[in-house]
Amino acid sequence: MVKSIVKDVMFLGQKSEPATKEDLYIAQDLKDTLAAHRDGCVGMAANMIGYKKNMIIVSLGIVDLVMLNPVITKKSGPYETEEGCLSLTGVRKTTRYQKITVKYQDTSMKQRVQEFSGWAAQIIQHECDHLEGIII
Repeated sequence: MVKSIVKDVMFLGQKSEPATKEDLYIAQDLKDTLAAHRDGCVGMAANMIGYKKNMIIVSLGIVDLVMLNPVITKKSGPYETEEGCLSLTGVRKTTRYQKITVKYQDTSMKQRVQEFSGWAAQIIQHECDHLEGIII
């Protein structure tokens, strides 16, 4: 279901809770909502659509990847950039890393570890910030 984008900074500023098998329905809402905003959005965290759960979706071009309980375990190649967000107006400066390793669960609840670089890595870092209540 396409959900409304949350713009309440008090809600967005709260840390999310671990996602469980019972929360998998949120993955479909993330997919539907990202698809509805595809023209101006490349990723979302569950709190952006009203769920305080550790779940994100990232557009990797031809496929959208849902990650439950993502944790960035390694990062290298810091750089400065500016980012916008559907939940916030304007753009903000931030430091991101060119290459990251992420440990997460897929929608089958299988543990995964994957490396990302470039644009995909930047999107994942932005969405993981959302899960920690960091507003960028």
